[in-house]
Amino acid sequence: MFEVVEVKVREGGGIFYYSTNGLNLNVGDCVIIEAERGIDYGEVISPREVILDSEVEHPLRRVIRKATREDIEKIKKNKEEAKKAFGICLKKIDKHKLEMKLIQAEYSFDRSKIIFYFTAKGRIDFRKLVRDLATIFKIRIEMRQIGVRDEAKLRGGFGPCGLPLCCTTFLKEFSSVTLQMARNQNLPLNPNKISGLCGRLMCCLTYEHSDYANEKEKRKEKKKEEGKE
Repeated sequence: MFEVVEVKVREGGGIFYYSTNGLNLNVGDCVIIEAERGIDYGEVISPREVILDSEVEHPLRRVIRKATREDIEKIKKNKEEAKKAFGICLKKIDKHKLEMKLIQAEYSFDRSKIIFYFTAKGRIDFRKLVRDLATIFKIRIEMRQIGVRDEAKLRGGFGPCGLPLCCTTFLKEFSSVTLQMARNQNLPLNPNKISGLCGRLMCCLTYEHSDYANEKEKRKEKKKEEGKE
């Protein structure tokens, strides 16, 4: 068994289980964590819990420590530097006349790499762009193409319910959402009413879909039984 917490990695990262490493961690703590390459930072978003070995998605990485004052200062500095990197990348995109929309730039905690998030209608050959950026920053450059829902996740905001977007707070992955889900819940099929900030159907349509679908099946079965009588 393992004692774990869920950690949201950086602003643009995913949500994963991490071993608490014996630390007394609470929701909202900024933590330094093991990453695929080097170390990174994130925020604890769930209370500590014990899970079985079978529930672990290996490799289970661990929380190294709670972020110190120096760590938090470094994170702030990285964010400031990322804004400058964003501007530089925009100019290089314009120079190479690439049809892509830059969304965000983000340094890893240990500054071993910088990630540029972008959207585009198709595949982009950004090899020359990467070479230019690598020459300037002298660290590993990662260009990450994302979709419109990922863009909303990165930018953040509030949903029609008045709460922060689900994708920025607790959703681990995007599920398929269909109009049939809205129909089953007797919701108006007005795009303005059932679409999120990303312009796609709201993720929350999936939350109660199974309950409505099950209830619909029960009503069908009941009508069949009544018809036999």
